[in-house]
Amino acid sequence: MQYDLAVVGGSFAGLSAAIQAARARRNVLVIDAGQPRNRFAAHSHGFLGQDGRTPGAILEEARRQLLAYPTARLVKGRADKAVANSSSDFEISTEGGETFGAARVVLATGVRDILPEVPGLAEQWGKTVLHCPYCHGYEVSGRPLGVLATGPMSLHQAQLIADWGDVTLFGNGLVEPDAEQMSALEGKNVKFEPATVAGLREDGAGGLTVILDGGRKAGVRAIFTAPRNSMASPLAEQLGCGFTDGPLGPVISVDDRQQTTVPGVYAAGDASRAMHNIAFAVSGGAFAGICAHQSLVFG
Repeated sequence: MQYDLAVVGGSFAGLSAAIQAARARRNVLVIDAGQPRNRFAAHSHGFLGQDGRTPGAILEEARRQLLAYPTARLVKGRADKAVANSSSDFEISTEGGETFGAARVVLATGVRDILPEVPGLAEQWGKTVLHCPYCHGYEVSGRPLGVLATGPMSLHQAQLIADWGDVTLFGNGLVEPDAEQMSALEGKNVKFEPATVAGLREDGAGGLTVILDGGRKAGVRAIFTAPRNSMASPLAEQLGCGFTDGPLGPVISVDDRQQTTVPGVYAAGDASRAMHNIAFAVSGGAFAGICAHQSLVFG
């Protein structure tokens, strides 16, 4: 079957794009591997009307609502190949060997977090090791917090997170503030710890113990970090989409209508913007779906 729109990625951005096309009575296919980026988080916050719900519950309801439209279909699987035969003829194939045709494509494929190689960090990711203060800061606020440096942007991150608690910036051998930067940190009451972080572990009371080289320890309620990102899917590159260098990794280049550099291919969500947030993903996905539909109408 030839679809009007194929959406690759069935998380917040992808489902938002798909439901716009379904409401326009177009045949829309969503291909989803079932690995949303925020699957490590127990709750979602800051998303209007859904604050405090689990990401899985929100997505389950969103899928139910999408599939209530008779022209919508969801295929579980990982899309691993995409071919552009023309600006209105695309083929998307899955690892399972299925191939689907579509006149338009929305890539909502997300990014993969490249976590710092600190023992114990991966086990605490989404629990006491966090990345977004707007998503998780309120729940850990009012107690000592940490920022684990991954690069120069961590100086900015530490000053920002100081709005949620007393912050220690752990340089981890990756940053060494100069006099001006140190003054800016002190202006926000941020402490700087230059030692290398040897490991992280739960403290048994809902917080985190930071183990430093030499055996010293520091206790925090949570530690924030800004991991590098990579594309979670090869499809954008396979289709020839352009990329822009973001502060934490590449993002798919899109214009003011969410279209990539390849006509007929749109992108939304974390893969296409440097700042990541559920509300941004939903907004970008909805706009990508609308713009993809309008391109079918007006050419």
